[in-house]
Parts: sequence; structure tokens; C-alpha cells
Amino acid sequence: MCLKEIDWPEFEMPIDRKVPVPSVSEIEERLRKCRDRMNSRNLTHLIVYADKEHFANLMYLAHFDPKFEEALLIISSKDSPLILVGNECVDHLSVSPLYNSGRLRHERYQSFSLISQPRDQSRPLKSIFEGEGIKRDSKIGCIGWKYFSDIEFPNSEKMLEIPSYIVETLRSVCGFDNVVNSTDLLMSPQYGLRTQCSVHEIVFFEYSNMMASEGMKNLLKNFRNDVTDFELIKEYQYTGYPLSCHMGMKSSGNQHIGLASPVGAVVKKGEPFSSGIAYWGSNICRAGWVAGSEDDLPDSAKGYIDNFAGPYFYACAKWYENLKIGTQGRILQEIIDVYLPFEEFAVFLNPGHLIHYDEWVSSPIYKDSTDEIRSGMYIQVDIIPRSEKYFSSRMEEGVIIADMDLQNDLREQYPDVYSRCMQRRKFMSEVLGLTLPQEILPLSNIPGIVPPFLLNWKLVLSLKC
Repeated sequence: MCLKEIDWPEFEMPIDRKVPVPSVSEIEERLRKCRDRMNSRNLTHLIVYADKEHFANLMYLAHFDPKFEEALLIISSKDSPLILVGNECVDHLSVSPLYNSGRLRHERYQSFSLISQPRDQSRPLKSIFEGEGIKRDSKIGCIGWKYFSDIEFPNSEKMLEIPSYIVETLRSVCGFDNVVNSTDLLMSPQYGLRTQCSVHEIVFFEYSNMMASEGMKNLLKNFRNDVTDFELIKEYQYTGYPLSCHMGMKSSGNQHIGLASPVGAVVKKGEPFSSGIAYWGSNICRAGWVAGSEDDLPDSAKGYIDNFAGPYFYACAKWYENLKIGTQGRILQEIIDVYLPFEEFAVFLNPGHLIHYDEWVSSPIYKDSTDEIRSGMYIQVDIIPRSEKYFSSRMEEGVIIADMDLQNDLREQYPDVYSRCMQRRKFMSEVLGLTLPQEILPLSNIPGIVPPFLLNWKLVLSLKC
């Protein structure tokens, strides 16, 4: 492992720069699969809840996000889905191709609106449910954003995270036992529908990763000290596309605050720094020191490359080597446990997880996990070391796991996307010395690039010296 100066790669941007939107047939295929899962569990209906933060499951099934209100999608085994929206989201429904095609019914339900807005033009929620065929012997699966295990609750499938007024209304119609948590149908790392991407989803996630990574590239190439973090974050050239989490930046003013955003503090040489930008479908993060070389580090952080950043980069390389279809999650966990001992690197959260429209779906990677890496998984390379002495380092970005059938489909339908993925693989192998299994498709335009000294962005970690 070494530090070497490189010219960063440039990847051709899409000719059509508009955000890829799923077709009606793509969304209907998702609904078909969802109904198949319903039937396998003898569910008569699915109730999919969403709000501004917890939008991803509804976005997947209807390509609709409820902005600052709430929304509810009711899926039965026969009729087209019904979506309930508040006052201000009625005019937003045209964002959904399914709605525009006449295959998504809607109703204004004003209790989803903000406080003090008109509330006198809606049917009671119970009447709406009954009108959709929900009755005493119906069995309802509720999908929110989280499901629970028996470790947490002895009756875990009956524990629901969506608002109680929805749950209590359903249970008043169906009875307590007939309303269950079914969020795992979409989010389980073993079989969740959103954990196995279609070709269209790969295209969208590549677009999002390019947008975020080009922002990070611009930030790093224009990185400087003695300016405020407010000024520095402008270098992301934020596009206005929605974020899946806030733009983070830790510098001199907020070093001891987790998940911190800019606070107007001056970025100072000789101090640690981290930042990330996460559009829907991506999260790109890097961490290092405001320094041109190790000479700029405080005495307490000397040895950063040899003792911390270098071992981290090498551990990521070993992790990548084993990121293969069929690998059990425990193997990837064990690699990080061995190469980055907790007492020195403090990697606490899962070393890698599934990502989608939302920044975290679930993860097959955890202690003793027998969950296998599957084709179609979209995995966030999110291995977070921490040290009071050395701060951190980061190579956070997204990759798709794709068998040859999925890769061939991508190459035939979107040859430009496939070509960029192959170019990124070549760069990671030939310039950085990383060994990638053939099923990995890198999506970031700064793939595997880790500059530890942020005032010298061309100097990066590499296994090929």
C-alpha cells in the first residue's frame, strides 16, 4: 500500500441529463411481485404508509413522494391501487407515471394535510377502508419503514411503526390479530423486493451516484482552508434534486457532533474533516485531514497513513475481493473484524449495507449472518472507522452486484451505463490495484479514490505503487 499522485478519471456523462423515470410497465411489474408476496402470506390488502422522510416504499410502488404531508397506498389483490393524499399533494400526483396512465386511483384524505387546513371534504378513514373491501375477515399487511425481531418484541409481527390512528382504525374493522407488519416484504436483506434491482433501477442509481460523486469531486478539487464550511459546501454545486439525508460536513466547529451539518465555522489546517452528499439513490462520503502532507498533522496524529488510513484502505480491498454472489454476510463482517480490530478502528455499524431511494434499507452484513449476497443487490460501501487519535477515513459510495444475465441486460438496454461501469472497474484495478469480482458494477465517478490529505487531492491511497 502506498500514496501516489494520479490524474483522476473522467467518465462521459449521459447525453440525456434528465433524471431517469420508471415506465408504467416497470412500476406495474413491481406491483405484480408485491401482490405475489401478498398472496403467499394470505394477505388480502397491503397498506403502504409514507411521509417526507419515509417515502421510499411508496416511491418504489407508485413513483410518488408525499413531500411534507403523509400518504397511504392501498393495494388489494384485484383493483388498481388507491392512494390517499392530503390537500397539497393532489396536484403533485402527476409526478407518478402510474397515475398519469389512469392506473392509480386517488382520493383526498385531509387528515394527511397540515394542521388548520380544510378538513371537511373527506370520507372517514374507516369508510375508505371498507370501500376498498376491508372487512372483518380481511388480513392486512402494513408497510412503513421498519420491521422488528423477536429479540425486540415477543410478538414482533404485530408491532407497527406507522401512525396509531391508521392502525387502530384498521384493527377496529379487522380485529387486532389480522393487522400485521409486512415491511419486510420490501426491505428484508434476504428477500425484500427493493433489495434486488431491475435494469431501470441500476440506471437511476448510477445517475444519482454520478450526480453526487461529481459534486464530491468538485469539492475535493477545490478544497481549501481558512474559509467557512458554509462557503466550502457550495463546491458541491447542489443540483436541487431531493436529498435522502442532510448534507454533512464536520470541521473545526462541530467535530464532536455526530451527523453534523455546516455551522459557519472556519475550516482550519491541521484538523480533521469529513463530508457527504446523499441524493435519492446515493451517498458519497469522504474523510481525512485538512493537510497537504503528514507534516501538517498534529503530533498526536502522526502515523495516520501507516497506522490508520492505509490499513483501512487495505481492509476495504479485502472486503471487495469477497463481495461475491453467494458470500454470506458474516464473511464480510469477519474481514473487517480481523483487519480493523475494534479497539483500534471502532467500526460499530454494519460494514456495508443495502441502499435504495433511502440511504439505508437493511443489511445482509452482520455478525454470524447467513444472508447471502445476491445478484441485483445495491450495496453501499459504508465502512466507518473511528479514532480519537486519527479521526477517520472513508471510501463511501455505491456498487451493484450483477450476475452475467443482469449485466447482459444492462449492456443491451443501456450500453452507455454498462460501458461506464466497465471503465470504473478498469480504473480501480489498473490504477488503484483493487481486485474486483466480475459481478461488481461501480457506480461512482470517483470509484475507490481516497485522498487522505485534502489539500493535496491528487495524492491518493493505492495498492499499486
